[in-house]
Parts: sequence; structure tokens; C-alpha cells
Amino acid sequence: MVPHGKVCYLEIPAVDIEASANFYATVFGWRLRRRGDGSLAFDDIDGDNGVSGTWVTGRPASTQPGLLVWIMVDDVEKTLEAIVAAGGAVVDPITPQGPGEFIATFADLAGNVLGVGQQ
Repeated sequence: MVPHGKVCYLEIPAVDIEASANFYATVFGWRLRRRGDGSLAFDDIDGDNGVSGTWVTGRPASTQPGLLVWIMVDDVEKTLEAIVAAGGAVVDPITPQGPGEFIATFADLAGNVLGVGQQ
């Protein structure tokens, strides 16, 4: 049973679903899968205990953070390098948050702004 109140699903705006899916799989290691209806979905690295979702067209990208989604990473600097290499962009550079803790924000291929954090 999923715990009450757990965030479990995201719909990420995309211009090109295949390209966005490949971006997140390449940069973050998200597992891609085809649903029975043929649509492309993802599971983050925790699988059944993590977050799942899909990419959707016809919605504006979240280019100005209101609700900001953060993704935990092992190394913010290396992740930003992977983001840029995969076609994304750094929005806010690495900011220290404490000993060994860093954050930054980036834009994906559709322009959605998300955060990455390292503890």
C-alpha cells in the first residue's frame, strides 16, 4: 500500500516526448517503459518505492518556478555537465547549502525548470 500523502506521479510538459524521455534517462538514469496504450512513462531509480510519471504535450513548460521539483543526485557539478551535454541548460549555478550539500537549478529540453541537490 502506498503511504497516505506520498508524492508518486509527475506529468512533465514536453515538446518532443521521446527526446525528453531520453534526456531524463541519460542524465538521471530513470527507467523508461511503454504502457499498454503505447505511451511512454518513467520510473525513477527507486522503482516501486519511488516516483513514476510521463511526459505530456500541449501544456506550457514550467519555465518560472512556482512549485519546484528537486531531484537528488550524487554530484551536482557532474550532473550539470550531463544536463548541458544532453541539451539542457543551467539556470542557477551551484550554491552551497552546508558542508557537502549543494543545489542548482536547470532547464530541461522543453524549458521546465527543476532543481538538483546533493547531500
